[in-house]
Amino acid sequence: MAFERVDASPLNYNQCRYGQSKLLFRGPRRSLKSDYISFVGSSETYGKFVKMPFVELVEEAIGIPCANFSAMNAGVDAFVHDPSLLSLFNRSKTTVIQVMGAQNMSNRFYSVHARRNDRFLKASTLLRSIYREVDFSEFSFTRHLLTTLKAVSPQRFAAIEMELRSAWLARMELMLRQINGRCILLWLREPQSEIFSAADLGPDPLFLDAPLVGRLQGMVDEIVEVDIAHERGVLDGMVYSAMEAPVAQQMIGPATHRKIADRLLKVL
Repeated sequence: MAFERVDASPLNYNQCRYGQSKLLFRGPRRSLKSDYISFVGSSETYGKFVKMPFVELVEEAIGIPCANFSAMNAGVDAFVHDPSLLSLFNRSKTTVIQVMGAQNMSNRFYSVHARRNDRFLKASTLLRSIYREVDFSEFSFTRHLLTTLKAVSPQRFAAIEMELRSAWLARMELMLRQINGRCILLWLREPQSEIFSAADLGPDPLFLDAPLVGRLQGMVDEIVEVDIAHERGVLDGMVYSAMEAPVAQQMIGPATHRKIADRLLKVL
């Protein structure tokens, strides 16, 4: 006998797959037989806890299918090594890529899961030599790992941050070189809090700033910036269970999705 899980999410995301990719995307699945727009990104583009994420709001406004190629907590690694997805991006009228943080990528210091990029897999010999006092078996997620490493030694952590920024730029350049046609970067900016601890990793998307993102200017048609400061955890209109409430506090709500959609509609 089957039972419904207690406190299951009340929102159906109609998860689906495209092409040969093993990633699960938010559905319903769009037809890709005629003109469509590709949206590539992480949790914000996916639209967790929101009935109508900005991808669907854009689709409703322009009347062209918008395929949501986004996954929860995804980093650049989820897309850059997937030829099936890159082929679909190349067939679309426009590709909109959310600027994703630098923490969820494999690099010289640690490796992440190929699809669930927020999952920490293994520390490199180099990282273990820098942080000999740290037991890396305690970590399952990249943010927990990085927060701990910075708290242990902000001085040693500077080398890790530099590597993540360098790896992010190289990975983004690699992905953009493989995408033909019109391409838009969507940067959801969150300024640094005035009050933060020594272990604070900074604002999302992690470890990125205007000079670094600006280095991609020549490889895309537009960089669309949307200020979402103080807009996480505004729960009005969000759909979630009591068990999901802590995660909902970290997400953006319907009003912010409308704001992002309105900004995108000016350039699409």
